[in-house]
This record gives sequence, C-alpha cells and structure tokens, in this order.
Amino acid sequence: MKAKITIVKDFTAGTVDNKLFSSFIEHLGRAVYTGIYEPGHKTADEQGFRSDVIELVKDLRVGLVRYPGGNFLSGYNWKDGIGPRESRPVRLDRAWHTIETNQVGIDDFVDWAKKAGTDVMAAVNMGTGTIQDAADMVEYCNFPSGTAWSDLRIKNGHKEPHNIKYWCVGNEMDGPWQICHLDAVDYGKKAREAIKLMKWTDESIQTIVCGSASSGMPTYPEWDRIVLEHTYDLADYISIHRYFENKGDDDDFLASFYDMEQFIKTSVATCDYVKALKRSKKTMYLSFDEWNIWYQSKSEPHPWIEAPRILEDHYSLLDALTFGGMAITLLNHADRVKVACLAQLINVIAPIFTEPEKGAYKQAIYFPFRDVSLYGRGTVLTPIVKTPNKVTKEYGEVPAVIFSTIYNEENDEVSVFALNTNKTESAETEIDLSSFGKTEMIFRTELSGSNLSAKNSLEEPENVKSVAIPLNQSENNIYTVNLKAASWNVLRFKVKK
Repeated sequence: MKAKITIVKDFTAGTVDNKLFSSFIEHLGRAVYTGIYEPGHKTADEQGFRSDVIELVKDLRVGLVRYPGGNFLSGYNWKDGIGPRESRPVRLDRAWHTIETNQVGIDDFVDWAKKAGTDVMAAVNMGTGTIQDAADMVEYCNFPSGTAWSDLRIKNGHKEPHNIKYWCVGNEMDGPWQICHLDAVDYGKKAREAIKLMKWTDESIQTIVCGSASSGMPTYPEWDRIVLEHTYDLADYISIHRYFENKGDDDDFLASFYDMEQFIKTSVATCDYVKALKRSKKTMYLSFDEWNIWYQSKSEPHPWIEAPRILEDHYSLLDALTFGGMAITLLNHADRVKVACLAQLINVIAPIFTEPEKGAYKQAIYFPFRDVSLYGRGTVLTPIVKTPNKVTKEYGEVPAVIFSTIYNEENDEVSVFALNTNKTESAETEIDLSSFGKTEMIFRTELSGSNLSAKNSLEEPENVKSVAIPLNQSENNIYTVNLKAASWNVLRFKVKK
C-alpha cells in the first residue's frame, strides 16, 4: 500500500487554538476523590491534591479543564463547595447516584488547576439552577472586592479574583437524561438571559451554549439551530459532544474519524445558517467539549456511596489508534473548532488512572493526546493527499491513511501526524516538503504493536507506549517512510534557514 502527502506552506487551513488541547473533570466516580484529591496519599500536598497526578497532567500541557460537569452540573449548587470543608453539606448526587461530600469546590479546583499548569472552564447549572445563581457564581469568582459574593471569596482565602474567562451555560440540556431537561426554545431563552446577566457581571467572559449531546440525537441539528437563533448575538461558542465505542467491527471503529468529521461539518453549517439568517458578521465557533472513546454499555448500577468505581474504561492499543484519528480530525478543523475537551482526565474514561493509596499510570490514549498537545500547535496546513481507501460497513469508503500537518512558524518546524487504519498492510508513504526549502527530520515516534488488545496497568505501565523510530533524511526534501499496519505516527521536521 502506498500513500503520498505533498505539504505546501501557503495552503493554510486555520490556526490551532491552545484550548484545543483541553480536558474535563466532573464530580463523577473517582475523577475528583482518589483521582486529583486524596488527603493522606503519600504524594498529597498540603491541600490534599495528589502531586503524582499533577505531574502527569502537566506533561499533557492541558489548555483548560472544564469543571464541575457534566450531568452532575444540572443538580449542583456551587455554593455547597465553598467555605470551611468541615461546614460543607453532604448531598445526594442524583445524576450519578452517588454521595457528594463537597470536599472539593470551585476555590479548591482553581488552586489545583494552577498547580497543574492549566486554566478552568467553569460551568453553571441550567437545570435546577437559576439565572441569578449563574451570575452570582461569576461575581464570586471574578469580581475583585466590595460586594457580598466577592468579599465571601476573600474571606474564604482567595483575595485575588479567579478571573475565569470561559463559562459553559449548562450541560447537554437537549438530553432527557439531564436533570430539568429543557426543549430547545426554553433552553435558548434561559441561556440568553443567563448570558446577559453573567456578562453584565463581567463583560470580559466568553460563554458556551449547549449544542447537541450527540449527532445521534433525534433533535440534531434542529436543537442547535433553535438555540443559536436565541443566543447568537450573545454566545461565543456552541458545544458539541461525541463519544465512540467499538461495537464489534474494528474497521468501523478505526474509521470513527469519518463520523466525527461529518458531525463537525454539519454543526458548522448550522452555525453559518443562523449567521446568514441574522445577517450577522460574527462567526460562531465550536467547543467540542466532550470527546473520547467510551464503552457506555459497560455502565452498571451501584449503591449510594462516595466515589464509586464507575465509567472506568481501560483503554487498549486499538482504542488509542482510533483516538488518534479523532485527534487528527480536530486539528484539521481548527479553523472552527477552537475548544476541545478530552472527557475526562482522571480515572473516568480518562488517559490517567490512579489507585487509592497507590500509584498512577498512563493509559494508552495518553500518548496520542500528548503528541498532539506537544507538537500540534501552530498553523494547520491543507496537504495534497493521495491514499488508498478501505471499505467499511458503517461508512462505506474512507481513507486508509489520514494525516494532519502543522507548521509552527515560531520554531520553524513542521509536524506530521499520520494514522494507518489498515490492520494488515503497511503504507509506504512519501512526504514532500519541497515548498519549505531545505528541511531535516528531527523526530519520529510510533505507537503500534502486534496485540491491538494490549493495555497498560499499574503493574505493567508500559505495555502500550510510543517508541522512537530511527530518522531518515532526504537531499531533495521528499521523505519516504514506512507506516506500519495499524499505527499512530508523529514525524517532525526542522525548516533550515
């Protein structure tokens, strides 16, 4: 099998926003408790946060972390999570059928985010919560001083405002599973009025309204259109969510990138329809603030307990490869997808996994996420690609090899991400960088293996990992590389002066 990619410096598609490499922590399962927060753990700091987890998060260079939900959000009162820990109420979390102790709240999470080298994307409750609750939370977090809410934040130990810039206005309100689910008209009206009051409190913030929870929703994309018709002039982003799982056909699963791309294109078209309808000069951007592999069919009932082990998917090499295809898709649509949150970050469908009183390790999906976060920043280029197709049951013909190419002008580097989805054939691939003048290959890694079911664990943390591949050079700036069957590849080139 042969492929060719010609990368032209002037064929630019868009600029990658650092928020594209964001993630998500919800009060769900063990994401918070025994995930980021475990007082008494041997690595816990003075606030009870696990420093081993913080170091792994730092390594990913996460742009934002969406908090505190998720389905949890629609029944959550943010005021329960502030003030002295011993005074915080214990509540029923009806979204996930657990006990919530509120030992971590917005102040604590802001502190954690600073330690982890990231920023917070906060979310306000549009289920049981009121518009006033949303505005009060913005005031508590961002107003300097001199009001009841800002002075309470100072009393609670945070003299300086948190200055949270990005705010999700609810979560998946199109879903009947959501606490206080609303139809599109009612949510659109509530979100519009909430944004008004939130921005009247702090005009510098940017807001994300709820789009569809999945492309499979019966209300998609009508929901998005109606919500945008109510909020277009005030909102800055509309959210979309999509998860994938292997339903028994590996080729269909590896082609999940195709489904994701169609979802993005339809969502963009819906935004642009409303733009035209309103005769607006404003472009609406997408916040793909939940995406991942999630084996939802494995969810099981559990009793009312604190931090149960739920949604703890253990990812395989095959999952990581499919994940890489999704990451390539997000990069290639960076002109309109400006925020993307890997859901989630710790333990719950996550790249980082911990055990209470023990260690932490990197799941298989950790590696492609880290690759794009470290080397996917810059300008997305639109290469000329020649690649064989493969036939899938779900999507018909799709490319067998997919690419994303990023030019980092500041570093004078070109990064090529390549996924070979063919499980049996390698791809002899020609990479043409002639338009850049003299170049040199400086880095190459590969994620592959003979056992696509291989997984990492605390006992065997390196069953799946990226490995360095010997570099090869070219006199004419046309490089020939072999992409193994079923492999995720990263190649970086220095542009010589």
